[in-house]
This record gives sequence, C-alpha cells and structure tokens, in this order.
Amino acid sequence: MNDLVATARPGGHPLAGRRMTGAQMIVQVLADEGVKAIFGYSGGAILPTYDAVFLYNEQQSRGGRPIPLIVPANEQGAGFMAAGYARASGRVGVCLVTSGPGATNTVTPVRDCMADSVPIVVICGQVARASIGTDAFQEAPVPALMSAVAKHIFLVTDPAKLEATVRTAFEIARTGRPGPVVVDVPKDVQNWEGAYEGGGMLPIPGYRGRMIELARETIAPGEAARLFEMLRDSRRPLIYAGGGVINAGAAEALTEFATAFGIPVVTTLMGIGSIDTMHSLSMRMLGMHGAAFANYALDDCDFLIAVGARFDDRVATVPAKFAKNAKRIAHLDIDRAEINKVKRVEWSHVGLLESALRTLTAYGRREGFRPDYSAWHAHLAELKRVHAMNYDRASPLIQPYYVLEELNRHTRGEAIVSTGVGQHQMWAAQYCDFRRPRQWLTSGSMGTMGFGLPAAIGAQVANPNRLVVDVDGDASIRMNIGELETVTTYDLPVKIMVLNNFGDGMVKQWQKLFFKGRLSASDKSLHKKDFVKAAQADGFRYAVRLARKDDVPRVVDEFIRFSGPAFLEVMIDPDAGVYPMVSPGQEYEDMITGEFIASRHKVDIKTPGPSEMF
Repeated sequence: MNDLVATARPGGHPLAGRRMTGAQMIVQVLADEGVKAIFGYSGGAILPTYDAVFLYNEQQSRGGRPIPLIVPANEQGAGFMAAGYARASGRVGVCLVTSGPGATNTVTPVRDCMADSVPIVVICGQVARASIGTDAFQEAPVPALMSAVAKHIFLVTDPAKLEATVRTAFEIARTGRPGPVVVDVPKDVQNWEGAYEGGGMLPIPGYRGRMIELARETIAPGEAARLFEMLRDSRRPLIYAGGGVINAGAAEALTEFATAFGIPVVTTLMGIGSIDTMHSLSMRMLGMHGAAFANYALDDCDFLIAVGARFDDRVATVPAKFAKNAKRIAHLDIDRAEINKVKRVEWSHVGLLESALRTLTAYGRREGFRPDYSAWHAHLAELKRVHAMNYDRASPLIQPYYVLEELNRHTRGEAIVSTGVGQHQMWAAQYCDFRRPRQWLTSGSMGTMGFGLPAAIGAQVANPNRLVVDVDGDASIRMNIGELETVTTYDLPVKIMVLNNFGDGMVKQWQKLFFKGRLSASDKSLHKKDFVKAAQADGFRYAVRLARKDDVPRVVDEFIRFSGPAFLEVMIDPDAGVYPMVSPGQEYEDMITGEFIASRHKVDIKTPGPSEMF
C-alpha cells in the first residue's frame, strides 16, 4: 500500500526537471502508468494533448514503446473500448476526448463503469479557464455532469497540479472498489509549460486512509472460527459469488476455498468466471435468467456465503424471500455500504477479498475441517439433471441456443466473449463456458445496448493473441454499428456474431408475456438493414448470413477459424425466448421455465405492477 501514502515528490525520474507542456505531461504520466492503449476522438479543446500523443509516439518509434491510439466512430465507443480493455485485462482503461459533446458522449460509458466497478480514466478537453461558464463553443459543465456518475471528477485549474492530478486519477480508479475517474483539463492548462516532476500525487488523506484501513483489515482467528462453526452446523452451504470477486483478482482464491471444503458456487451475471463454469462445484448463474437448478439450489441452501456480491434486484428479486431456507448468511465485500444493505447477515468481513479467502482456507485446513456434504452434492447433481437447460431441438428454425452451443463447442470455454444487452446476452451467459475470470464482458447493472462491439475491440487490443467474440443482437449492435469500421481499420481479428430476431427481443418477450402481445416500438421486421452488406462496406472480407439450420455447424466453424475480422449474421427463431425467467416481484419458486425446462411448480404468469417493470 506504499503507493497510497506517497504524496511526496520522490524525484529520480529520468525526465524530472525537463520542461514540458501540460499536454506532454499528461502523455508522460500515461506512459509512466504503463498505459498500453488510448481510445479516443479528437477535437479543438483536446488538440494539444493529441499532438503530444503524436510526438511521443514518433519519438518512441525509434526504439521505445509507443502508445497505440485507437480512434472510434464516436466517443461513446471510445468509452466502451476503454471499459472492454479494463474488464478483459484488469488494467485501467484510458479514454481521451474533447470538450462539450465529446465529454457528454462519454457519460453513458462512465456510468456503466461506475455501476459495474470498472476502472477507467477519462481525460476530457475543456474550454480555456477564462471561458468556463460563458457558454463558449463546445463547453459543457463536465464536473456537474460527471460528479453524479463517476467515482471521482477533477477539474484542473492549477497547471502546477496537472501532473499529480492525472497520476492520482489512476490511483483512485484502480484502488478500493474500482471505478471511473474523469479529469477535465482546460485547453490553456494543456498549453502551459512547466517542469516535469516525475512523481507525487495529490493529498487525498481521507481516501488513502480508507484504503490503508481496508488493506489492514484481516480475519482474526476468532472471526474465522465463528464462520467455520456455521459451516459445521450446515448441511447445505452455498457460495454466492459476484463481480467483486473478479474485480479483486480473487477468483483463484475463491476456487481454492470452495474446493478445499466442497462448497458449491453460484455466480451472478457479473460474477461469471469466478469459478470455471465446468468445475464440478459450479452451479452456474442464478437470478432473473439464471439456470433453474442454480435458483433451486439457492432456495434449498441452509447457509449462504456471499462474496463480492450485492444482493441486487436481478438476483434478490424479493429480498425477504431470497435464500428463504438459509438459517444464516455471511457476507465478504470490499464496500462496507453493501453489508446489511439489502439482506441482514450474521457474519461479515469488509476488506480485500483475496487475502480474506486465503485466510479462511488456511484456517480451515489448520483446524482439519473436513465436512461431509456428499448428500448435498448428490441433491445438486439431481437438480442439474432434472432442471437442465433445454430448448426445442426439433424445431426447423435456427434456435439461438443451438448456435451458442456450437460456438461453445469450438471455443471450449477459452474465448473472451462480449455482448450487447438483451436476449442474446442472457443466452450467451446461459450456454457459453468460461474457464477463467475476465473472459465474460457485459453491461450488467446499466444494461447498455451497444456495449458489445466496442467492448470486444477494447478486449482484443488488450489481448491481441486471444479469441474475442462479440455475441450481439440486431437491435443492440445498431447502437454502435459504426465501430465495425474500427475493427477493420486496425485489422483486429474480432469475431462478431449477430443473432437477428428482427427487433428488441427482450422487450418483445415482455410484451408477449405481460402486454397481450402488443409489440409497441419493438418489432423491427420491416427495417431494411442489410447487416452483411454493411459489414462488407466496412471492409470485412468474411461477412456471411446464416439462415439454414443444417448449415450451423459448418458456418460457425469457418467463422471461428477465419484468420481476420469476421462477421456472421444468424437468422434465428424470432419467437425464441429467454428461460428460465423470474418476473419482477416474484420469488424463485414462481420462476417461468418455458416448455422445455422442468419446473418444480406449475407457474401461472403474473403481470407485474407498474413499479416492478424491468
């Protein structure tokens, strides 16, 4: 934690004392922070910094390390690329945009990153200090806008603090509960000249104090003993793992803890990858569209251990009845505000998840804790067998589940998969395997359509030698379809699979279930978009439409094997639904499983009230 207390200017940097413009200082701090890519779109108020990037890369091309600059179709794409980069790598993503509309176009990705705890730094140009507040050309109140959606916002009015501010932005973005930090830099501050110091950060004692406290929080032997007493009393324990496990780099520690004591694991949408989905203890995803067997396992457990999860409304749909048979609940998290926020718990720990899990594993092994959960494991195996995911395999139409099973057969859980938001997102979560964390990239809390394609670009930049697949929907990809050209401009081997069901599939599903089939504004069957021609126009050499069920294995195989960027449009059954489904305001025993997944109960579809919609 030394980096959190080092507010002095240590010197020793090879460039310390060199005179630079503010723009050059920004770029040098990015280099010092190990930034390996910048995603952004230029404009008047950020031109000095873009010029500094150009000059830095020109200099570095003679034997150094240039920082690649990825230019998207628009700034929202840049923000989601930075987010995809961060999600797939664990490093801080960087977005560089101009003032006014450039900055406001990044509001959605900033909020998306805040909601899913993703570390990015957004550097915005701003009008000169003397013009702030005058409604100058391309001026926007960035601090007012971003303060509501970002982890932190800086407006740099003192040029002498610019270097320390940018460095501190990275510190705040990556530490504690990660999140987006915005740095608003007036144009005259970028043009200012001063001596580069090569170190030092802003004094933020309150924040650093909290981070130091978190790092010092350990599980004392007495606390560990209390948790293991609960485990001794339990016959049906279950781990409920959320995205915090992945953000904390604690997936390996979680798997070790679960394996050491034979405790099964369910994950949230954001927690996919916390444990290998093919692990014998994995019960896959729970929640509104979780596997039926995962939701039933949650209902049947008698002791729930929540790790890096927040009991959100897509999982704890009815908090009072969530884990209704659990006699006790334990909760480990980095954010104290999450403890007892939704569910009261009997045991909790606030601190760094990886060290906490390793402490508990070591304690249990020292104490010789060897529980016999064989009856519970047999019960869960039967749940998996009876309530397995399934669909109409005899249908002559292409079923999306079948396509994703074929995709999964080729990728074997090794691909990085991004998605847009909607039915295709849930199908991918249900039918794709993930061996490790940071392979599953999706907009969870915000549910932002248009996320998938730019996120895949960011992930591919972060992992140039990995297979990256964007599983998207026809409505979702429209939101940022301009980024198709970004893929080919940089010759990124991203594979883009569009499951086309002629509209907003999830909205249509809700309208069919709860609005008597009135497809208000969601049916796009009359639209004239030819996605294949659009991809070809943007330079895709492989752009194919798949419309015959018999062709699915062959086409998916050639799509995945194609050596460069590849685009595949799949014409799926327009009436295919996402099941299971837990309607808002309903508990897991009210889960709608559809025609092909067995249910414990006959469920009548209930129309949710206005306050429960979505």
